[in-house]
Amino acid sequence: MRAALLSGGFSMFHGLEKYIAVWILSVLISSVAQVMLKVEANKKHESRLREYLNPMVITAYGIFFLSTFLTMYALKYVPLTYSPIIEPLSYIFVPVIGILVLKEKISKRRVLGIAIMFVGIVIFSM
Repeated sequence: MRAALLSGGFSMFHGLEKYIAVWILSVLISSVAQVMLKVEANKKHESRLREYLNPMVITAYGIFFLSTFLTMYALKYVPLTYSPIIEPLSYIFVPVIGILVLKEKISKRRVLGIAIMFVGIVIFSM
């Protein structure tokens, strides 16, 4: 019994790790696309057409498209009940990417919100 516990035999993710990793990757790349769109939204464009039809925006939407397929692939194997654990990761990824890439400042209130979400994810996954 102890050996089974130590080897991960009773893991709630047993056999699903690969698909959960794909789903988390999907959430991460979706978060990257959100930051890309945020960067473009903060820029001045010479026309409305250029605002929506430029390489950064088109790439971001392509990444969203890829993310959707990765999520659908993962959901073929992972029960939907894991969604409250995995999907909220974007609320953590986006601000972290914003801090690292865009050098954004983050308020104490937002840090507290992220911490509460993280704790919720950990508790829910137990």
